[in-house]
Amino acid sequence: MGNLVAIVGRPNVGKSTLFNRLTKSRQAIVSDEAGTTRDRQYGKCEWNGREFSVVDTGGWVVNSDDVFEEEIRKQVVIATEEADLVLFLCDIKNGVTDWDMDVAQILRRSKLPIVLVANKADDNRDLYGQYDFYKLGLGDPFCISAATGSGTGDLLDHILEVLPEKQTDELEEGIPRFAVVGRPNAGKSSLINAFIGEDRHIVTDIAGTTRDSIYTRYDKFGFDFYLVDTAGIRRKNKVTEDLEFYSVMRSIRAIENSDVCILMIDATRGIEAQDMNIFQLIQKNSKSLVVVVNKWDLVEDKSQAVISTFEDAIRSRMAPFRDFPIIFASALTKQRIFKVLETAKDVYLSRKIKIGTSKLNEVMLPLIEATPPPSIKGKYIKIKYVSQVPDTQIPTFIFYANLPQYVKEPYKRFLENKIRENWKLTGSPINIFVRQK
Repeated sequence: MGNLVAIVGRPNVGKSTLFNRLTKSRQAIVSDEAGTTRDRQYGKCEWNGREFSVVDTGGWVVNSDDVFEEEIRKQVVIATEEADLVLFLCDIKNGVTDWDMDVAQILRRSKLPIVLVANKADDNRDLYGQYDFYKLGLGDPFCISAATGSGTGDLLDHILEVLPEKQTDELEEGIPRFAVVGRPNAGKSSLINAFIGEDRHIVTDIAGTTRDSIYTRYDKFGFDFYLVDTAGIRRKNKVTEDLEFYSVMRSIRAIENSDVCILMIDATRGIEAQDMNIFQLIQKNSKSLVVVVNKWDLVEDKSQAVISTFEDAIRSRMAPFRDFPIIFASALTKQRIFKVLETAKDVYLSRKIKIGTSKLNEVMLPLIEATPPPSIKGKYIKIKYVSQVPDTQIPTFIFYANLPQYVKEPYKRFLENKIRENWKLTGSPINIFVRQK
């Protein structure tokens, strides 16, 4: 069960730069415009053999000056409710602002470990500024430069010291975990209630060891799985009026702790940016996916043409990953509810698929021969052999070639599609690696 660390602070104190430094990702676009990127606000950080998730709250701010500070304040509150540790980032060159004082007050009230970080300490002269930060009442500031990386090692050591140790779940191994995710009001609770029904006693609740995941063991009608349910356990705070950031923070844990994610989309609203944010979280964690278009009972025209249009729209938004089931259901009328469970079970099994090496080569090598990788600089690329790696989280295939560095993304996608055409891997992400023979 992973820990969640949230980075909070005013705009332009270097949240994205620190986020990139911790997650070692260079892909976030760092610019001075507030709220430049959205989907790159979540990643994993590994340090000394421990791993935790990092959320940069900076990407979720609506940029209009009057609500600006109010919005960030709301996010700070949500971050303290959802995370295991908060990194409070300030700018050592600017010193303490009134806004920093306000936020410090919110943070002091929370029961979480708070780590105060003074960023932009680029040279030793800047260090004189650190004494100003003691008035925030949050202990010693860590002086770092996220841009150059100085001081970040000590910071990470400290984070690991104060992060609560992972507890192990009391869950049985080998039983799939399904998480129902989606934006607020897409019908997650109704779906969970439709599954569980009033027969609450058949279902055993095991309180999750993280602060808010509850596992519900569901074993009837030939099914046996855990529902990872994160909704409705803690009081809904006044801040959460359908805040996008809130639903993303809530989804992170559910997604990380599951095998299969059931993504609920509201049929009356279509796919929105928030659905895409949650989909990207599912992808980043390599989880299997079932898409449920809920509230189908409210749609007037249920013709095949409408269904096809809807399906195409969903698949094209989520490309290049297109091989996942889409179910049109209604949690309210319980229409196709069991189909959702059956499909989730199938998707889980396809995640566990084992393909024999001889069979794999028998099918794939002729296909590769018919469509070899395009030659680069007059060099011919030969793929001689393929095998599946045993005991991986998701199905992983290695293709052995003479010049692996020349096999590019489009060709890997071609290989993936051919594997999907020949074996049932619907809903499961797969890894394709090309290695030197």
